[in-house]
Amino acid sequence: MNGLKERQRACQEALLAALRNELVERNVPAGFLNEDDGRPGVEVLDATGRRRRVYVHLPFRWFYWGDRPDERTSCVQLIAAVERVEQAARQGWRYEPQGELSFNLNKIADAYRL
Repeated sequence: MNGLKERQRACQEALLAALRNELVERNVPAGFLNEDDGRPGVEVLDATGRRRRVYVHLPFRWFYWGDRPDERTSCVQLIAAVERVEQAARQGWRYEPQGELSFNLNKIADAYRL
């Protein structure tokens, strides 16, 4: 891993560890994990025992647990982010499979071309 990727990974892990610790303090079951591709995350159980994985999207500074707009929150203010994830977990994750957040940067760039 190069220096930049190592620093990004360390930043992701620090944010996720802080999120997990705060969730556990609030009695929300959560555990740190590493995906097969090496991506760190936090697995969170909702009120019915369904699992969702929370990840960090560093360029947009988000915690996210799906691909819908209401399945992400800023990671800049940790306590507000913890409250949002806690609220979502207590309400229960949606029944559909967890979506993956992705962006087509070419479409975004095209929107700004004259």
